[in-house]
Amino acid sequence: MATGLGTPLYKSIGVLCPMMQLMRDTMRTYAVNFTDCFINFRNHASTTHNVSGLVDENGGNITNTSDILQAVGFTYDMCLSQCGHGTQKPSWANTSQQFSAWLLPYLALISQLPFGARHRVDNLMSAILTVGSPVLAGYSMILTILNARWISRRFENVSFPNARHAVRILISLQQTPLKITNEDSLLSSLIVLPENDDWWPTIADFLDYTLTWTIASATCIAWVIVAYLLTVVGSLSDINANINSNGQGAGSVWLWLVPIVIGWLQLSPKCDYVRIKRAMDNADAMAFVAAHHGVMKASDLSERRAISIDSTLEHPPSPDEKSTPPIYNYARAIPWSRSAEDVFDAFRMASNNSRMHRPVRTGDLWKNGDGRNAIESSNRSGNPSEVNAYCRLPRYAAPRWNPWASGIFFRMFVASLLPIALQWATTGAAVMVVYFTPAVGLGCRSLGYIIYGALATMVWAMLVTSSIISHYTYSYSGRSSWSPFFSIAMRLAKVLSNLLRWGGKFLATVNAVWLVTASMLQFADVYDNCYCNSSVLGRGVQHAYGIVVIDDLDLGLTEAAWWGALALACSTSLGFIFLMSLLTDCIPT
Repeated sequence: MATGLGTPLYKSIGVLCPMMQLMRDTMRTYAVNFTDCFINFRNHASTTHNVSGLVDENGGNITNTSDILQAVGFTYDMCLSQCGHGTQKPSWANTSQQFSAWLLPYLALISQLPFGARHRVDNLMSAILTVGSPVLAGYSMILTILNARWISRRFENVSFPNARHAVRILISLQQTPLKITNEDSLLSSLIVLPENDDWWPTIADFLDYTLTWTIASATCIAWVIVAYLLTVVGSLSDINANINSNGQGAGSVWLWLVPIVIGWLQLSPKCDYVRIKRAMDNADAMAFVAAHHGVMKASDLSERRAISIDSTLEHPPSPDEKSTPPIYNYARAIPWSRSAEDVFDAFRMASNNSRMHRPVRTGDLWKNGDGRNAIESSNRSGNPSEVNAYCRLPRYAAPRWNPWASGIFFRMFVASLLPIALQWATTGAAVMVVYFTPAVGLGCRSLGYIIYGALATMVWAMLVTSSIISHYTYSYSGRSSWSPFFSIAMRLAKVLSNLLRWGGKFLATVNAVWLVTASMLQFADVYDNCYCNSSVLGRGVQHAYGIVVIDDLDLGLTEAAWWGALALACSTSLGFIFLMSLLTDCIPT
């Protein structure tokens, strides 16, 4: 499933090495050994009997000179005065070890996301969107499943030839800009005429391919899971070791990637543009259309097709609809649902007419078939007007045509719940890890993870809103009877849609870079300074303090928080995978 992104991915991983070297060289200039700084200050305080600025493990001020040697930290102001604004001297060995254990497996797992776009830049952007907004990736995935279940259930009571093949085709084309047209009776002919009975199963079989588990994908997932569990066990068994640069928070904030990759592997979306285009082209040669003088091939009439992947639109509702990586299903879900329901409505009307034994040709009598569910071919022949009437498809769209498919907003709402839970469970687990690390409170590390989760949610909201507005404006773009005010409002809405889409992608790019950068900043001890270690953001300057000596501290609260974070992230990820298995099992094949 990983096509078209291998080279850019490994190039991006290779860029991290110079970044880490730059961090090391930069930190060397401002390096501070906080342990030595604090011990010297405490010894001086013991000599001068000055307890000012010293605190105990709970942040309380030392008041008795006899307790000076029991002090384990100092206030934020005293830290600045004694140690300055520098950062802890980084350990290159620890930085590289943390990076390879906590971050590198996830970067490799990105290559197992489904791509398949025509252009590599679209594949790269889909990876950036996934990392920048796991909410969007999960939303697109679950909405794809819900739409498949929805259209499958709509067709359950349809008893007309090729209805089951139509469901398979529609579900398989969710990763394409699906276009339905009945110009020149194309759709009604495709459904009604017996000459098209070979078209439906042929294209359904062409699209019935599976790109799922491979040795590479299974190995990458196993690597991530095993590395995560081993490093978590290692960090929990020795909490004191590198407590401020420990990567458990980084490992938790990335854990959403495992259920997202497994979910796409289970769903196996048809997102290979070249393969889908070849399948459509091969089947189109078999399509027939009703004419006044009989039946003719659709290819002899025009280049238009009843069902097509409309990749040649000059002005599509959203350019993202043309990109086949399935994360872009957020942009295709609304127009796809509308197109799928149009096909369903045509099949439903044809099915109702056949149940009432009404032949297509006006004036003919119904001829019973040999089998119980068979419909004689003579009952399904007629001229363009008759096949249109049989499916109740007018030549032009009805004036009050509804641009929204039934239940689409409810499915969008449901599809949002679990991805938001997954995003904030993994982000929340990362926040818990660093929040309850001494000194307890909101600091630079926890704020960094909160910013990532907030931006990821914001990206999802902006892009989904953009898809709604773009579909609405496109649905009414061909109308000429609106007032000038409404026309101006439509133009402004289109501009707003574009701004939301561009802004969402920009924020996703920033957020993806920030996630990698925030992890590297923690591994390289950049956060290990007076400001961040004292949790100034949460406690305020007057009440902030930093804990330096942790060898004899009671870290029971920290250990409990770390176990809780592990349980939260893992249980939510496993729950996501379990629900995905249940949902995908209900999709017809």
